[in-house]
Amino acid sequence: MLIDTHCHLNFNAYKDDSLEIAKQSLEKQVWVINVGSQATTSERAVEIADKFDEGIYAAVGLHPSHLFTMEVDEEEAQFETRGEDFDFEFYKNIAKNEKTVAIGETGLDYHYIPKGVSLDEVKEKQQEVFRMHLDLAGGMNLPVIVHSRDTYEELYRILKEYIDAGRLERKAVIHCYLGDWGWAKKFLDIGCMISFTGIITFPPKKSQIDQGKKILEVIENIPLDRIMIETDAPFLSPVPYRGERNLPWRVEEVAKKICEIKNISFEEVAGITTNTARNFFEV
Repeated sequence: MLIDTHCHLNFNAYKDDSLEIAKQSLEKQVWVINVGSQATTSERAVEIADKFDEGIYAAVGLHPSHLFTMEVDEEEAQFETRGEDFDFEFYKNIAKNEKTVAIGETGLDYHYIPKGVSLDEVKEKQQEVFRMHLDLAGGMNLPVIVHSRDTYEELYRILKEYIDAGRLERKAVIHCYLGDWGWAKKFLDIGCMISFTGIITFPPKKSQIDQGKKILEVIENIPLDRIMIETDAPFLSPVPYRGERNLPWRVEEVAKKICEIKNISFEEVAGITTNTARNFFEV
């Protein structure tokens, strides 16, 4: 058994077959944490989870990229975000559902700056909304799924503030981690988990060789019981499925890569990462 701790069956990429993909995941002994990125996808995550007795769960939250209207042009996705305010009561209400097991994804990401908005304005708004998510998670005794793109310093400072004050007992997982071992150790020291995607299976481009070495060092050093694995599907399909719509059961490839890097058995990685995820999300 494996747990894909972060995917998006609630996204348009699965609008015609989300339930079928969820069923197939369970048949392949892969459980799923289906993660919201705004009000509509968070609500949809809960609706999907409600259709299953166990194995399919929801997280609800507002991704930092959805706080402003702007064009997003990633390697695997191009879309326009519609600016959305964080409606605390709305998210609190859907977080009460018994199949909602986390708040998120939330976090900080200053990569895209909307036209007519300063970087300082983006930072202020994102940090304010991130804190609102942490308040919600602390109040509901739920863990947090955290997104970060080159914002580890500010992210760490805010998380440490909440954790040190006892306002976030269930802690957080740093999703799709791409930082170095120094930052990973800081997050581990305050009780956070670290999660890896299919990116760790990608052969690094010349410009990314140093990044690849950093991730290798993190996986070599991090205790296995502090690791979770994920797909971020429909994105980041691992080798050997590059270029295809990603699917939850391909989290197996992430587990295999960790086996290779740590020189341990697949059974050990599967057993320990699954146990960690079940304890973290209480599923």
